[in-house]
Amino acid sequence: DMDESNATLHRQLGLRSPRDLIEYFGGRKKFSQEIFSKLKGKSDEEIQAEIFGGKWRLANLPEGYVEEKNGIKLLSIGKIHDYGEGCACPMGGLARAFLGNLELGEGEIVLVDSDAGVEHFGRGVEASCDLILAVIDPTFESVRLSKLILEMAGKLGKPAYLVLNKVDREATRLLLEQVDKEKVLAVIPQSREIFLACLKGEEVDVQLGEVEKLADRLLSLLSR
Repeated sequence: DMDESNATLHRQLGLRSPRDLIEYFGGRKKFSQEIFSKLKGKSDEEIQAEIFGGKWRLANLPEGYVEEKNGIKLLSIGKIHDYGEGCACPMGGLARAFLGNLELGEGEIVLVDSDAGVEHFGRGVEASCDLILAVIDPTFESVRLSKLILEMAGKLGKPAYLVLNKVDREATRLLLEQVDKEKVLAVIPQSREIFLACLKGEEVDVQLGEVEKLADRLLSLLSR
């Protein structure tokens, strides 16, 4: 979880909220002033070595900073908790360094939930990603963002795909007229069950065939 403004992802997964990883390094202010600011101008490899002291793996992430259920582990880079505490740039820097330093084992996958929009592209977070998946809601703003995301991903040399989310038949038709159809991996319909679970802050324990198909397609793409 690298969305510094989303405070409920853990609830949707049926998990307790993990401690912010940036607190492991002394908090946002200390990380920014005493660690990250001193690494400007250094390579990604040098930055990662300085921050983490070696490769990290999912099996040995710091205790208390990860919550787990049914084989799914949740780690949160950091959140904005107080008025005037500063911008989220240090968290973006930590996210980029963390993803670049993380070493995955056989069968392990990391799914990154970023903040909405394209600011994370400006931070270079996608540098270590194998695939970029943009979730498009039925709004004109999302359509424009999808085109920008595909363009940025192309410049980065990363494969990128789209998911049409919370759509009915008419919205699906209109969206498919405006986006690159070949890039659409899945069309997720509106779900009242999911809507109510999110509204109540409950675990989203709903099975959708479209989501299962999406997962299969992603696994296929990542195994190439």
